[in-house]
Amino acid sequence: MLADDVLGSDREETDRQDGGAYLKAFDEMEAQGSNQYLLAVDQDDNILGCIQIILIPGLSRAGMKRAQIEGVRVAKTARGLGIGSRLVAEVHAIALRQGCGLVQLTTDRSRVDALRFYESLGYENSHHGLKFAL
Repeated sequence: MLADDVLGSDREETDRQDGGAYLKAFDEMEAQGSNQYLLAVDQDDNILGCIQIILIPGLSRAGMKRAQIEGVRVAKTARGLGIGSRLVAEVHAIALRQGCGLVQLTTDRSRVDALRFYESLGYENSHHGLKFAL
C-alpha cells in the first residue's frame, strides 16, 4: 500500500522480496515501546488500511504531548468504506489515553484527496512544513 500511488512508487522498495528495510523499521518501532503504534484493519486476512502513530513529548504549549500520524494508507479496493476515518478515530482515542493535547500530520501537497479527507475530519491547514533531505 505504501507504494500504491505516484509518490510512493518512486520512494518505496517494491522490487525487494525480503522486505528487509521494512522489517528493520518494524524492529526499531517496537524497540521504542509505547512511543509508536502501528494499526491495521484486517478483514478476511487482507490488510485494508494502516496508520502509524508517534507519541512526542514536548516543551512547547506547557509541556504538551502530541501524537504524529504517519504512513496512512487504505487499499484501493477498500477506499470509500470508512476505513481511513475509523483508523484516525482510533488514533484520536489512543492519543487521548496517552495524554496528548493534539494530533498532527503532514501530507504532500500533491495529495489533494488526502488533504480534503483530513480537513473533512476537522484537521486545519495551520502550518508550513519544511524538510531537509540527508
